[in-house]
Amino acid sequence: MTARLARFLATVGGLGDVLPAPGTTVGSLLGVLLFLVALRVAPSQLLPVAAVSFAVLSAVAVWACGAEAARRGVPDPGPVVLDEVAGQWLALLVLVAAGHTPTLAQVLAAFLLFRAFDVLKPWPIRTLERLPGGWGIVADDLAAGLVAGVIEAAAVALLR
Repeated sequence: MTARLARFLATVGGLGDVLPAPGTTVGSLLGVLLFLVALRVAPSQLLPVAAVSFAVLSAVAVWACGAEAARRGVPDPGPVVLDEVAGQWLALLVLVAAGHTPTLAQVLAAFLLFRAFDVLKPWPIRTLERLPGGWGIVADDLAAGLVAGVIEAAAVALLR
């Protein structure tokens, strides 16, 4: 039961296993969509809702991604995409924490920045992959999200 739950969560309901597109992009898009839902549902409480959601999402991602990677016998299996959801969410959370209510264009920019840092993994982001288990799977995505969010927040502040 626990292994099935980990697989379900780590692959975001099995999407990572069945989608023809790169799972990392799909995971990131899902992070954006969920964030837009939070923005729509709780605009006046976006920061606390996003922060608590991020904390829960990250903890679940470390556990589920680590468990599913161990089950598959692969350090970071392609179908495991919950880590991308968490990283993308962090990029958008940083924007909100900086005092910005993101526009659709800013959300798109945060998505593109996150994808770039997630794919390129410049130093020191790539080194985080060496952490054990789920920590290594998730930490590089969180670092990419943090960098993307800081850059996007700075750009929004400069362009105001």
